[in-house]
Amino acid sequence: MASERVPEVTAAGAASAGKAPRTERGRRTLRAILDAAAAEFGEKGFHEGSVSGITRRAGVALGSFYTYFDSKDAVFRALVRDMSDQVRDRVAPVLKAASDQLAAERAGLLEFLEFVRGHKELYRIIDEAEFVDPESFRAHYATTADRITQRLVAAAARGEVRDDVSDVHAWAIMGMNVFLGLRFGVWGDDRPAREIADTIADLLARGLAPGR
Repeated sequence: MASERVPEVTAAGAASAGKAPRTERGRRTLRAILDAAAAEFGEKGFHEGSVSGITRRAGVALGSFYTYFDSKDAVFRALVRDMSDQVRDRVAPVLKAASDQLAAERAGLLEFLEFVRGHKELYRIIDEAEFVDPESFRAHYATTADRITQRLVAAAARGEVRDDVSDVHAWAIMGMNVFLGLRFGVWGDDRPAREIADTIADLLARGLAPGR
């Protein structure tokens, strides 16, 4: 499993408007609040979770929360963006290091499965966003699909994948990965992540048609 690292915070995009931290200490506090919010909402859900529960988990005063966020809704919206960014940042290096696009898709799925197994709250938070903040929910998937589309089109130009790839292929790959993460990351880790990644890499390379 890849080693864990403390995720960075994109200050301008995390805190409420006009409340971005200006010091390293402030950024650490913001990171602690976001991590505590992930634990609070992941365990209790948005409606049962509370600002006071977040501050208790983070070990900060209530006033510190309102230094960076206007409300529970605001921290939830920030958390959805933050978790989406964490997935992106975790997967990006292995995509870049891969020898070709099929290897990149395999490596990306493997890294995603490992991430999900350590952050199972991701699914509850993103799923709740559909009802709590539909704009964030849609942005999470749309931006992910856009990134996949861009890398598939670039790979097609290099001759690594079929030349008619489009956003349809990107959404299909993303949907597959999302449900693989749910089954083999959240619901259980009874199969090695590498075995799953190998199976999907073979599927992408050869499809479902019988061999000739």
